[in-house]
Amino acid sequence: MYIYNVTINIDDNAHDEWLIWIENHISKVLDTGKFSSAKLTEVLVEEEMGGKTYSIQFTASSREDLDEYYKLNADELRAESFQKFGNKMMTFRTELKVVNEFYPTAINN
Repeated sequence: MYIYNVTINIDDNAHDEWLIWIENHISKVLDTGKFSSAKLTEVLVEEEMGGKTYSIQFTASSREDLDEYYKLNADELRAESFQKFGNKMMTFRTELKVVNEFYPTAINN
């Protein structure tokens, strides 16, 4: 499993509009069929540059799905966000490969 993480810092002046817009954008990314789920999280840091920071984590089943997203969809979807918000947002992307997942074990008395 792979996680395609997009971290975004959005200017305070565009924040409310962006927060509404990003839900539709996430749906468009999921509609590509390359990801099984997405999580939108607020990064709990105070940025020197201001604004609010968010992380969107898209889960892909395989490396091939992620590569297909880059090949077929990423440029168009990134362009949409740049056209809409331009220099009011700053993004960077990270790819993560899930090595293992851990869950608490039940303790029986």
